[in-house]
Amino acid sequence: MTRTVKVALAGRPYDVLIGQGLIARAGEFAKPLLKRGRIAVVADETVMRLHGAALVAAFAKQGIDAPVISVPSGEASKSFNELARVSDRLLELELDRGDLVAAFGGGVAGDLAGFAAAIYKRGIDFIQIPTTLLAQVDSSVGGKTAIDTPRGKNLVGAFHQPRLVLADLDVLSTLPDREMRAGYAEVIKYGLLGDADFLTWLEADGGKVLSRDPEALTRAVARCVEMKAEIVAEDEKEQGRRALLNLGHTFGHALEAEIGFGDALLHGEAVGLGMAQAFRFSAALGLCPPDDAKRAEAGIAAAGLPTRLSEVANGAPFAADRLIGHMANDKKAEGGRLTFILARKAGEAFVEKAVDPEALKAFLVSEGATP
Repeated sequence: MTRTVKVALAGRPYDVLIGQGLIARAGEFAKPLLKRGRIAVVADETVMRLHGAALVAAFAKQGIDAPVISVPSGEASKSFNELARVSDRLLELELDRGDLVAAFGGGVAGDLAGFAAAIYKRGIDFIQIPTTLLAQVDSSVGGKTAIDTPRGKNLVGAFHQPRLVLADLDVLSTLPDREMRAGYAEVIKYGLLGDADFLTWLEADGGKVLSRDPEALTRAVARCVEMKAEIVAEDEKEQGRRALLNLGHTFGHALEAEIGFGDALLHGEAVGLGMAQAFRFSAALGLCPPDDAKRAEAGIAAAGLPTRLSEVANGAPFAADRLIGHMANDKKAEGGRLTFILARKAGEAFVEKAVDPEALKAFLVSEGATP
């Protein structure tokens, strides 16, 4: 059974299809979006090796030419160098605005391909075919595309909405367990920020999601996409409510920037730890009941995700001032003020634009960071 969630953007709606066997039908779904018959596939090289032949065959079945641009796996590919290489290859292929770009992989491939599509000839349409749990529930939907810089994560990018998202649950069978856990951080995020009933269900059946039970996966992915679609339709460019989707990200991005973007700390792991910190910080400020902070931490830890600074970077100490420096470069910071997504309770997050740097530093020190 295929579930369809519509992202109801005014004048630019698109569907997110969730189910099994979607890659085999990718040509059927993509063909109505084409004016010509070409789709440049920007693919994670590991995903291409595992599932690329099926995708190219699906396009060929519909008479679609699908040249492939492979990119190395890992966060390091979200770089100016890779963006330039992919853009040059698109120019070499002489794609025009009647063609499409297809992002085939996890969040890295989606962000890189989407940003390349956003700037290629001032914008070419693209579709997302996410192959990780994290990408299926979060990064493939909503049009955020970006690359990283040494100064921080996702600081150079564009809002560029896809025309279609195909979330084929079958590809998750080849996803490493660590990547499944990292993706689950974004799943539980939706319960923690705004759906207490979904959170309660995850506390009972989250293990089924992690074990790739088809029914549980469908329910989890669909609910996350429904929530994101509703928020994006209301606030496409993160001027208000959409910022809630960054729960845990200010803490998490700072850790990623400090450790270095890569396998030492996956994005989802950083978000999981960041959410636990966001709830503990909320409790420390008297905004959230301590029991709710403990509940959030327990749900994150139950998935095998880190919840404490001592659990990452081999327990090496972090300097509070350095972490705060990274946070000051966060996209949500305004006028030098730190912006955080905090919580009133499990299932209710809010945007706080006036966080006291001294209170933040004291909290980080209480978490084990050095003064």
